[in-house]
Amino acid sequence: MAISSALSFLSDRKRPIVVSVFLFLLLSSLFLLFSPAPAALPFFSFPSSHLSSSSSSPIAATPPPLTPVSVPANASSPETPVDASGGSNAGATAPTRDAPQPDRSRSTPPAAVGVRGSAGTNGTSRGVSAGGDGAGAAAAAAAGVAVPSWEVCEVGKGVVAADYIPCLDNVKAVKALKSLRHMEHRERHCPTAPRPRCLVPLPTGYRSPLPWPRSRDMIWYNNVPHPKLVEYKKDQNWVRKSGNYFVFPGGGTQFKAGVTKYIRFIQQIMPNIEWGTHTRTVLDVGCGVASFGGYLLDRNVITMSVAPKDEHEAQIQFALERGIPALLAVIGTQKLPFPDNSFDVIHCARCRVHWYADGGKPLLELNRVLRPGGYYIWSATPVYRRGKRDEDDWNAMVTLTKSICWRTVVKSKDVNRIGVVIYQKPTSNSCYFERKQNEPPLCPSREGSHSPWYAPLDSCLLLPAVSSSGEGNSWPISWPERLNIKYSTISDNASTQFSQEKFDSDTKHWKDLVSEVYFNEFAVNWSTVRNVMDMNAGFGGFAASLIHKPLWVMNVVPFDHPEALPIIFNRGLIGVYHDWCESFNTYPRTYDLVHMSYLLQGLTNRCDIIEVAAEIDRILRPGKWFVLQDTEQVIRKMDPVLRSLHYRTAIVKQQFLVATKGFWRPYSAGSESR
Repeated sequence: MAISSALSFLSDRKRPIVVSVFLFLLLSSLFLLFSPAPAALPFFSFPSSHLSSSSSSPIAATPPPLTPVSVPANASSPETPVDASGGSNAGATAPTRDAPQPDRSRSTPPAAVGVRGSAGTNGTSRGVSAGGDGAGAAAAAAAGVAVPSWEVCEVGKGVVAADYIPCLDNVKAVKALKSLRHMEHRERHCPTAPRPRCLVPLPTGYRSPLPWPRSRDMIWYNNVPHPKLVEYKKDQNWVRKSGNYFVFPGGGTQFKAGVTKYIRFIQQIMPNIEWGTHTRTVLDVGCGVASFGGYLLDRNVITMSVAPKDEHEAQIQFALERGIPALLAVIGTQKLPFPDNSFDVIHCARCRVHWYADGGKPLLELNRVLRPGGYYIWSATPVYRRGKRDEDDWNAMVTLTKSICWRTVVKSKDVNRIGVVIYQKPTSNSCYFERKQNEPPLCPSREGSHSPWYAPLDSCLLLPAVSSSGEGNSWPISWPERLNIKYSTISDNASTQFSQEKFDSDTKHWKDLVSEVYFNEFAVNWSTVRNVMDMNAGFGGFAASLIHKPLWVMNVVPFDHPEALPIIFNRGLIGVYHDWCESFNTYPRTYDLVHMSYLLQGLTNRCDIIEVAAEIDRILRPGKWFVLQDTEQVIRKMDPVLRSLHYRTAIVKQQFLVATKGFWRPYSAGSESR
C-alpha cells in the first residue's frame, strides 16, 4: 500500500521538484542500507605481507640475509602536538608531527596524577589501578608473561615524581651513607629488592618537544618546570624564561660573550684542535645546560656533557630536553662509565672540582679517559685570578699536571679577560719512566676486564696500552673517515676477538638493514627523532648507519659483554657501559627512539621483563618509538607487556617489534595529586 501511494505520488506531474527530492532520498537510503561498513584503519600502515602477530616460522639468532623489498615509504600525517591531559597545542610554534592522540579513556588528568608515597621508599608503588586491553592480557597469558597492574612510582621526600631516577633517587640508601665527603650521595645506589616496576607520571601540561635545531635554543617550560637556574644564573645568561618557554641564549659562566665566540677563541689559540676533523669526541665536565656541546654539533663534534644531579636544578634535564647529548655523572669514588683513552678533548669551564684532591684522583680519572695526544681545556678562575685561594689552586694544579706528564700547550685570555689553559697528554710512555719521583705511582699492568663499571677510582697513573703494531698511541684518522676504520686502543689479546672482517661485516649489515627496513618499513617519523638509545651497541654499526641523519646516538655496551666500546669511541661515536637490570643515569622522557637488538633473552636471565619494560618506558618520550629486534619467542613475550602500557605495536618481518608510546599513565579516581 505504501509503495502504491508513493508511485501514485510520483506520477503526479504537477510536483516535479518534490519528485526529484524524493527520488534522491530514496536512492541514498538504499545505497547506505546495502553498502559494507568501512574497516577501521590500523595505526601502523604496513603491507599485510610484512606484518605478523603470530607465526610458526623459526627466526635465526642472527638476522637473515637482506633482500630488496618493495614497500611504500612511511609517512606520518601532520598532527598538532598534544599535551599530557589531551589538550591541543593549537597556536604553538613549529609543531611536531608525530605525537599521537592520548587514550582519553585512560590518560591522567593533570590534577589526578597521583604519587602516593612516603619518605624513604625506593620507587615502589601501591594502591593505584591500571591495566591493558583484553587482547594484550590474552597474549601475555599465551606467552607465559604475568603482566602487572601498572602503578605510579612512589618516591622519597624531596624527589620530584616526574623526574624520578631510581638509582640516583634512592632516598633510603643515601640516608644510610656514612660519608658524603666524596660526593657519595650523587653516585649510583640502585634499589635491589624489589627493583622498580612502576611508571613515572608526566609533568602537568607536557608537550612533544620542539624540533631540532630550534630545541637547542628553546624548550617548553612545562616539560621541565624548574625555574631555579633562571634566578641562580641570571647574570651569566645560561637560561631565561619567556612565556611558555625556557630560552637558552648560549651564555655561560666562562663565556659571557656567548658560546660561539668561546669555541672560536679556543680554535684561535690552539689551531691543532681542528674542531670536527682532528677533534671529534669531547667530554664536557660540569657542563651546566650543555650549550658548549650543543653548539659544537654544528662543527661535527659530538660531546658527552656530564654533571651530577645536584643543587643546580635540572641542568642535565635541560640539556637532554634541548636535544644535546648529556649524562648524569660525578667523579666521586668510582670511575666514569667510559673506557680508557676515549676522548679527543676534555673540557671544564668553571666546573667545581678540586682536581688535586685525594692525591689527584679526580685528575687521574680524566687522564684515564683522555686519549694519548688529547687536550684538556681548563677555563677556571685559578687560571687568571690572583687571590690567595686561586693561586694555591693554580700551584697545586701545576705540580699535579707535571707529575702526570701533561704539557702546557697554551695559556691565554679572551677579550673579557677570561683565562684558558690547554694541556696535552703525552703520546709516548717515555716521560712516565723518566720522572724523578714515582708519584703518583704507575699502575700495575692490568689483567682481565678493563670495564670501569662500579670500579673504584685509581690512585695510580695508568699507562696507555700499546699493541705490538704500535697503534695504541696513534691518533685516529680525520673525521669522517675514521667512522669506518677499525682502530683499537686495547691490547693485542683483547683485539683479536674483534677482527677487521667482523667489523666490516657488522658495518655493512647495519647499513643495509637500516636503509632497507628501518627507513622503509617502520612507522617511525625519522624527521622528528633527535636522539637514539642503542641498548646493545656492539661495534656501533647501528649508530654509524644513522650518521647522515640530524640526530645522535648513545651507544650502550652492557657491562658483561665483550669490550667493544673503545672501538665505538675510536670511530668518533660516544657511549657508556651499563647494566640494563638497573636504571640508566638519565631523566625520564629523554630519548626519542630506544633500540634493542638481541639483548632481552640474556637480560631476563638476571632480571624480570617487567623491570626492563618499566625502564624503557621511563626514558622514552611520549609519542616516540621503541624498536626490538629479536627472536619470535622473545618478541611474543615483550609485545603484551608493551600493550599493557597502552603502546601501539606491530611485528615486522617476524623479527622486529615496533612500538609507539602514548600519553597514558595509570591513575585511580581516589589517587591524590602531589
